[in-house]
Amino acid sequence: MARDTFPGLPRSGARVLVMLAPDAATFTEWAGRSAFPWTAALAFVGQQRIVMQGRGAPSSAGDPLVVLRHELAHLALYDHLGGASTRWFDEGYASYAAGEERTTGFLATNAALVFRGVPTLAGLDSLLSNPRSGEARAGYALALRAVSDLAAIDRERGLGPLLAAWKERGSFDLALRRAAAVTAGDFERDWQQRTRWSFGFLALVADGAIGTLLLLALLVPLHRRRRNAQRARLDAMRAREALLERAAQSSALDALLGSLPPVPPRLPPDA
Repeated sequence: MARDTFPGLPRSGARVLVMLAPDAATFTEWAGRSAFPWTAALAFVGQQRIVMQGRGAPSSAGDPLVVLRHELAHLALYDHLGGASTRWFDEGYASYAAGEERTTGFLATNAALVFRGVPTLAGLDSLLSNPRSGEARAGYALALRAVSDLAAIDRERGLGPLLAAWKERGSFDLALRRAAAVTAGDFERDWQQRTRWSFGFLALVADGAIGTLLLLALLVPLHRRRRNAQRARLDAMRAREALLERAAQSSALDALLGSLPPVPPRLPPDA
Protein backbone atom coordinates (compact mmCIF):
# COMPACT_ATOMS: atom_id res chain seq x y z
CA MET A 1 0.00 0.00 0.00
CA ALA A 2 2.96 2.30 0.64
CA ARG A 3 3.96 1.95 -3.02
CA ASP A 4 0.46 2.28 -4.46
CA THR A 5 1.65 4.60 -7.22
CA PHE A 6 3.10 3.80 -10.61
CA PRO A 7 5.47 5.85 -12.82
CA GLY A 8 3.66 8.49 -14.86
CA LEU A 9 0.18 7.36 -13.79
CA PRO A 10 -2.34 9.03 -11.48
CA ARG A 11 -3.28 7.13 -8.35
CA SER A 12 -5.92 4.54 -9.15
CA GLY A 13 -8.99 4.08 -7.04
CA ALA A 14 -9.95 0.69 -8.46
CA ARG A 15 -10.31 -2.31 -6.17
CA VAL A 16 -8.26 -5.39 -7.06
CA LEU A 17 -8.88 -9.03 -6.19
CA VAL A 18 -5.66 -11.01 -5.65
CA MET A 19 -6.03 -14.81 -5.71
CA LEU A 20 -3.14 -16.92 -4.39
CA ALA A 21 -3.24 -20.47 -5.68
CA PRO A 22 -2.34 -23.06 -3.00
CA ASP A 23 -0.83 -25.46 -5.55
CA ALA A 24 0.10 -25.79 -9.21
CA ALA A 25 -3.12 -27.56 -10.19
CA THR A 26 -5.26 -24.80 -8.71
CA PHE A 27 -3.16 -22.13 -10.39
CA THR A 28 -3.60 -23.86 -13.76
CA GLU A 29 -7.33 -24.08 -13.17
CA TRP A 30 -7.64 -20.40 -12.21
CA ALA A 31 -5.28 -19.12 -14.89
CA GLY A 32 -6.84 -21.11 -17.71
CA ARG A 33 -5.38 -21.28 -21.19
CA SER A 34 -3.61 -17.93 -20.82
CA ALA A 35 -0.86 -19.44 -18.66
CA PHE A 36 2.40 -20.84 -20.04
CA PRO A 37 4.59 -23.33 -18.14
CA TRP A 38 6.83 -20.46 -17.00
CA THR A 39 3.98 -18.16 -15.90
CA ALA A 40 4.20 -16.97 -12.27
CA ALA A 41 1.10 -14.76 -12.25
CA LEU A 42 -1.57 -13.32 -14.51
CA ALA A 43 -3.52 -10.08 -14.48
CA PHE A 44 -7.07 -10.18 -15.83
CA VAL A 45 -7.35 -6.47 -16.58
CA GLY A 46 -11.00 -6.44 -17.54
CA GLN A 47 -11.92 -8.03 -14.21
CA GLN A 48 -9.40 -6.19 -11.98
CA ARG A 49 -8.20 -9.63 -10.83
CA ILE A 50 -4.74 -11.12 -10.32
CA VAL A 51 -3.97 -14.84 -10.06
CA MET A 52 -0.61 -15.78 -8.52
CA GLN A 53 1.18 -18.92 -7.54
CA GLY A 54 1.28 -19.30 -3.76
CA ARG A 55 3.51 -21.27 -1.43
CA GLY A 56 3.89 -24.09 -3.91
CA ALA A 57 5.53 -21.84 -6.51
CA PRO A 58 9.01 -22.88 -7.71
CA SER A 59 12.01 -20.63 -7.20
CA SER A 60 11.83 -19.64 -10.87
CA ALA A 61 8.63 -17.74 -10.08
CA GLY A 62 10.75 -14.96 -8.60
CA ASP A 63 10.18 -12.55 -5.72
CA PRO A 64 6.42 -12.58 -5.03
CA LEU A 65 6.35 -8.87 -4.11
CA VAL A 66 8.00 -7.95 -7.41
CA VAL A 67 5.64 -10.28 -9.28
CA LEU A 68 2.62 -8.74 -7.53
CA ARG A 69 3.74 -5.20 -8.34
CA HIS A 70 4.31 -6.24 -11.97
CA GLU A 71 0.73 -7.47 -12.24
CA LEU A 72 -0.67 -4.43 -10.39
CA ALA A 73 1.12 -2.22 -12.92
CA HIS A 74 -0.78 -3.99 -15.71
CA LEU A 75 -4.06 -3.10 -14.01
CA ALA A 76 -2.99 0.51 -13.34
CA LEU A 77 -1.95 1.01 -16.96
CA TYR A 78 -5.19 -0.49 -18.24
CA ASP A 79 -7.15 1.71 -15.84
CA HIS A 80 -5.46 4.74 -17.44
CA LEU A 81 -5.23 3.81 -21.13
CA GLY A 82 -7.88 1.16 -21.53
CA GLY A 83 -7.05 -1.05 -24.48
CA ALA A 84 -4.84 1.52 -26.25
CA SER A 85 -1.56 0.11 -24.92
CA THR A 86 0.49 -2.27 -27.04
CA ARG A 87 1.68 -5.66 -25.73
CA TRP A 88 5.36 -4.74 -25.67
CA PHE A 89 4.72 -1.46 -23.85
CA ASP A 90 2.36 -3.14 -21.40
CA GLU A 91 4.92 -5.77 -20.39
CA GLY A 92 7.84 -3.37 -20.50
CA TYR A 93 6.00 -0.85 -18.33
CA ALA A 94 5.03 -3.51 -15.80
CA SER A 95 8.67 -4.63 -15.52
CA TYR A 96 9.80 -1.00 -15.26
CA ALA A 97 7.25 -0.17 -12.56
CA ALA A 98 8.14 -3.31 -10.60
CA GLY A 99 11.81 -2.32 -10.53
CA GLU A 100 13.00 -5.38 -12.39
CA GLU A 101 16.62 -5.27 -13.50
CA ARG A 102 17.40 -4.50 -17.12
CA THR A 103 20.01 -7.26 -17.17
CA THR A 104 17.41 -9.94 -16.44
CA GLY A 105 17.33 -12.37 -19.34
CA PHE A 106 20.69 -11.12 -20.68
CA LEU A 107 21.81 -14.50 -22.01
CA ALA A 108 18.37 -15.30 -23.38
CA THR A 109 18.32 -11.91 -25.09
CA ASN A 110 21.70 -12.49 -26.69
CA ALA A 111 20.63 -15.93 -27.88
CA ALA A 112 17.55 -14.36 -29.45
CA LEU A 113 19.68 -11.71 -31.15
CA VAL A 114 21.98 -14.39 -32.57
CA PHE A 115 19.17 -16.15 -34.41
CA ARG A 116 16.70 -13.31 -34.97
CA GLY A 117 18.62 -10.05 -34.89
CA VAL A 118 17.13 -7.05 -33.09
CA PRO A 119 13.35 -7.27 -33.58
CA THR A 120 11.01 -4.38 -34.20
CA LEU A 121 8.88 -3.15 -31.33
CA ALA A 122 5.87 -4.89 -32.85
CA GLY A 123 8.03 -8.01 -33.26
CA LEU A 124 8.48 -8.15 -29.49
CA ASP A 125 4.89 -9.32 -29.19
CA SER A 126 5.75 -12.70 -30.75
CA LEU A 127 8.62 -13.13 -28.27
CA LEU A 128 6.42 -12.23 -25.31
CA SER A 129 3.76 -14.74 -26.35
CA ASN A 130 6.25 -17.56 -26.99
CA PRO A 131 5.62 -20.64 -24.80
CA ARG A 132 9.38 -21.24 -24.49
CA SER A 133 10.76 -19.46 -21.44
CA GLY A 134 14.02 -18.41 -23.08
CA GLU A 135 12.28 -16.60 -25.93
CA ALA A 136 9.79 -15.00 -23.55
CA ARG A 137 12.52 -13.79 -21.16
CA ALA A 138 14.30 -12.20 -24.09
CA GLY A 139 11.08 -10.41 -25.03
CA TYR A 140 10.59 -9.14 -21.46
CA ALA A 141 14.19 -7.86 -21.27
CA LEU A 142 13.91 -6.06 -24.61
CA ALA A 143 10.50 -4.57 -23.75
CA LEU A 144 11.87 -3.33 -20.40
CA ARG A 145 14.75 -1.65 -22.19
CA ALA A 146 12.39 0.04 -24.64
CA VAL A 147 10.24 1.50 -21.85
CA SER A 148 13.33 2.51 -19.88
CA ASP A 149 14.61 4.36 -22.96
CA LEU A 150 11.24 6.12 -23.28
CA ALA A 151 11.41 7.20 -19.64
CA ALA A 152 14.95 8.53 -20.18
CA ILE A 153 13.79 10.96 -22.87
CA ASP A 154 12.43 13.29 -20.16
CA ARG A 155 14.61 12.66 -17.10
CA GLU A 156 12.61 15.04 -14.90
CA ARG A 157 9.07 13.91 -15.65
CA GLY A 158 9.75 10.40 -16.94
CA LEU A 159 6.80 8.68 -18.59
CA GLY A 160 4.22 11.18 -17.34
CA PRO A 161 3.97 13.38 -20.46
CA LEU A 162 3.89 10.36 -22.78
CA LEU A 163 1.15 8.56 -20.85
CA ALA A 164 -0.94 11.73 -20.54
CA ALA A 165 -0.67 12.42 -24.27
CA TRP A 166 -1.38 8.76 -25.03
CA LYS A 167 -4.59 8.88 -23.02
CA GLU A 168 -5.62 12.05 -24.84
CA ARG A 169 -4.63 11.03 -28.38
CA GLY A 170 -5.21 7.28 -28.18
CA SER A 171 -2.08 6.60 -30.27
CA PHE A 172 1.49 5.83 -29.23
CA ASP A 173 2.95 7.57 -32.27
CA LEU A 174 0.91 10.75 -31.79
CA ALA A 175 1.63 10.75 -28.06
CA LEU A 176 5.37 10.38 -28.64
CA ARG A 177 5.33 13.20 -31.19
CA ARG A 178 3.59 15.50 -28.72
CA ALA A 179 5.54 14.53 -25.61
CA ALA A 180 9.04 14.25 -27.08
CA ALA A 181 8.87 15.58 -30.66
CA VAL A 182 10.01 12.16 -31.85
CA THR A 183 8.24 9.80 -34.23
CA ALA A 184 7.67 6.18 -33.29
CA GLY A 185 9.79 5.10 -36.26
CA ASP A 186 12.75 7.28 -35.19
CA PHE A 187 12.55 6.00 -31.63
CA GLU A 188 12.38 2.40 -32.84
CA ARG A 189 15.50 2.78 -34.99
CA ASP A 190 17.43 4.43 -32.14
CA TRP A 191 16.27 1.74 -29.72
CA GLN A 192 17.34 -1.03 -32.07
CA GLN A 193 20.79 0.52 -32.45
CA ARG A 194 21.25 0.97 -28.69
CA THR A 195 20.01 -2.54 -28.06
CA ARG A 196 22.40 -3.98 -30.61
CA TRP A 197 25.32 -2.35 -28.78
CA SER A 198 24.07 -3.25 -25.30
CA PHE A 199 22.98 -6.84 -25.81
CA GLY A 200 24.90 -7.82 -28.93
CA PHE A 201 28.10 -9.20 -27.34
CA LEU A 202 27.25 -12.85 -27.80
CA ALA A 203 25.74 -12.07 -31.17
CA LEU A 204 29.06 -10.55 -32.22
CA VAL A 205 30.91 -13.62 -30.98
CA ALA A 206 28.45 -15.82 -32.78
CA ASP A 207 28.91 -13.83 -36.00
CA GLY A 208 32.67 -14.40 -35.71
CA ALA A 209 32.12 -18.08 -35.03
CA ILE A 210 29.79 -18.34 -38.01
CA GLY A 211 32.40 -16.63 -40.19
CA THR A 212 35.04 -19.07 -38.96
CA LEU A 213 32.79 -22.02 -39.73
CA LEU A 214 32.12 -20.72 -43.22
CA LEU A 215 35.85 -20.27 -43.81
CA LEU A 216 36.51 -23.79 -42.57
CA ALA A 217 33.72 -25.09 -44.76
CA LEU A 218 35.53 -23.59 -47.75
CA LEU A 219 39.06 -24.59 -46.74
CA VAL A 220 38.43 -28.17 -45.62
CA PRO A 221 37.31 -29.44 -49.06
CA LEU A 222 40.30 -27.68 -50.68
CA HIS A 223 42.65 -29.28 -48.16
CA ARG A 224 41.14 -32.70 -48.76
CA ARG A 225 41.35 -32.27 -52.53
CA ARG A 226 45.00 -31.24 -52.30
CA ARG A 227 45.81 -34.11 -49.94
CA ASN A 228 44.13 -36.62 -52.28
CA ALA A 229 46.05 -35.21 -55.28
CA GLN A 230 49.34 -35.50 -53.38
CA ARG A 231 48.47 -39.06 -52.39
CA ALA A 232 47.69 -39.93 -56.03
CA ARG A 233 51.02 -38.45 -57.18
CA LEU A 234 52.91 -40.42 -54.52
CA ASP A 235 51.15 -43.62 -55.55
CA ALA A 236 52.06 -42.97 -59.22
CA MET A 237 55.68 -42.26 -58.25
CA ARG A 238 55.86 -45.50 -56.23
CA ALA A 239 54.41 -47.44 -59.19
CA ARG A 240 56.95 -45.93 -61.60
CA GLU A 241 59.79 -46.62 -59.16
CA ALA A 242 58.66 -50.24 -58.86
CA LEU A 243 58.60 -50.62 -62.65
CA LEU A 244 62.05 -49.04 -63.00
CA GLU A 245 63.41 -51.21 -60.22
CA ARG A 246 62.09 -54.39 -61.86
CA ALA A 247 63.50 -53.27 -65.23
CA ALA A 248 66.90 -52.55 -63.65
CA GLN A 249 66.92 -55.93 -61.93
CA SER A 250 66.05 -57.65 -65.21
CA SER A 251 68.84 -55.77 -67.07
CA ALA A 252 71.38 -56.56 -64.36
CA LEU A 253 70.43 -60.24 -64.47
CA ASP A 254 70.73 -60.32 -68.27
CA ALA A 255 74.18 -58.64 -68.10
CA LEU A 256 75.32 -61.08 -65.41
CA LEU A 257 74.20 -64.03 -67.42
CA GLY A 258 75.89 -62.66 -70.54
CA SER A 259 79.26 -62.30 -68.77
CA LEU A 260 79.43 -65.92 -67.72
CA PRO A 261 81.56 -68.34 -69.89
CA PRO A 262 79.62 -70.77 -72.01
CA VAL A 263 78.92 -74.07 -70.40
CA PRO A 264 80.77 -76.92 -72.18
CA PRO A 265 78.60 -79.64 -73.57
CA ARG A 266 78.30 -82.71 -71.41
CA LEU A 267 79.71 -85.82 -73.08
CA PRO A 268 77.88 -89.09 -72.79
CA PRO A 269 79.45 -91.65 -70.42
CA ASP A 270 80.55 -94.10 -73.15
CA ALA A 271 82.47 -91.49 -75.11
